Amino acid sequence: MTEMSCREMTIEKYHKALLEGTITCKALTQYYLDRIATFDDQIKAVIMINPNALEEAEKMDLLLKEKGLIGPLHGVPVLVKDNFETAGMETTAGSMTLKGFIPEKDAFILDKILKSGGIVVAKANLHEFAIWGETVSSVLGQSYNPYDLTRTPGGSSGGTGAGMAADYALLGLGTDTINSVRSPASANNLVGIRPTLGLLSRSGIVPYSYTQDTAGPLTRTVADAAIALEIMKGYDPEDPITKGQNDYKIDDYTKHLDPNGLSGKRIGILKSLFGAEAWHDSTNRAVNHAIEKMKHAGAEIIYLEDAIDTGHLVKEVSVHLHDFKDHLNQYLQTLPAHMPYRDMQAIYDSGLTHPGVRSNIEEALTLSTSTEAYQKRIASQEDVRNHLDEIFKREGIVAMVYPHQKQLVCKAGSSQLERNGVLSSVTGYPSICVPAGFSEPSEEAPIGVPIGLEILGRPFTEETLIEIAFGYESIEAVRMIPRGF
Repeated sequence: MTEMSCREMTIEKYHKALLEGTITCKALTQYYLDRIATFDDQIKAVIMINPNALEEAEKMDLLLKEKGLIGPLHGVPVLVKDNFETAGMETTAGSMTLKGFIPEKDAFILDKILKSGGIVVAKANLHEFAIWGETVSSVLGQSYNPYDLTRTPGGSSGGTGAGMAADYALLGLGTDTINSVRSPASANNLVGIRPTLGLLSRSGIVPYSYTQDTAGPLTRTVADAAIALEIMKGYDPEDPITKGQNDYKIDDYTKHLDPNGLSGKRIGILKSLFGAEAWHDSTNRAVNHAIEKMKHAGAEIIYLEDAIDTGHLVKEVSVHLHDFKDHLNQYLQTLPAHMPYRDMQAIYDSGLTHPGVRSNIEEALTLSTSTEAYQKRIASQEDVRNHLDEIFKREGIVAMVYPHQKQLVCKAGSSQLERNGVLSSVTGYPSICVPAGFSEPSEEAPIGVPIGLEILGRPFTEETLIEIAFGYESIEAVRMIPRGF
């Protein structure tokens, strides 16, 4: 295969080519390594290359000859956020204070990915300790958006998002505590899934907030995201929250890739999650255009007047900073004895963290999971779940739709504002972010800045969300390659 035929590869297309003998696992892995070498000085998405990637790809080529495809991800190069533990590779969570930590085993989800045939091609940058949404770390510094190099790639999984947009891998893995898979999906013209809390294990992932943390795939197509999620799901005895999925009948997600998936779906549009100022015009235009396409494809669109304030949810309902110290300290105590920093205070005192995260750590050091204020937030999360359940029932809808972010992803050096992903995060309900379109082109953004549309459902309704997302993608494919990459 030529370089052009490798571009924007999908899992289905790749496996077809493998079986036809027109590509090898080693060739595709080399293609991605070459792209990282060529472009990452500009994007700064990659913390570390897997030195064994080509050797592992060669093994997959041998297995293909001996046994055929060994799994749904046979030979698929994967870009992994650097808060996933990777056996034999350093895992830093973007922090210099974790340099030297080389896990003995892979995170539970990553292990499932590798046993299905995946190959770690590289570890990706993240906002240090996944704290916020601009993707800046003490290990690598600021990552940049390939659609507009003056902007961030969103975050905290922004290294994965930027790398997937620039074609560094076939599959990306991220984590999401408030917005962190869907933000880079929105900012980089990708598909990102935050599944129901409890569908995916968190063991072997550096924690931010066990109350809200989950992992999720970042891909260029809905089909690839569904394939990855199907592999990643499942009960893990080391993460008791995953036991809850056993109470639900969960179908194979790949069976729900229906081009007519929008037909007959009753979908609510959360009007309160749209902006009303001039700087919101690009986002509103793109998302409203996408909604019209959904309507023409057979969806029944219901406009919801319910007032939901996502800014209030971030400031008064989310428990991310309240959890951070207690949950990170618990994790740090499990690290090998040679690791010097055993609690958040020691990390702060080291002076090694990026200046941009110190204020978050300072605040987290004053908070705890054992306070009345914390319990009040937990109770508020239940109130939000009850409110959403009432809307779903009252309107007879199967999903809610809104912009992931009311305004465009921020410029490097600025802070993310007006992101709506917190609605899924504080409830634990699943959501998918898909490309909705672009802003107007500019000198910095030759084809415009990507804009994402979020689709939220009730717990363990990922099948329905995938049907909606795939149905939309089938009629309105707005994935575009970033200019110059």
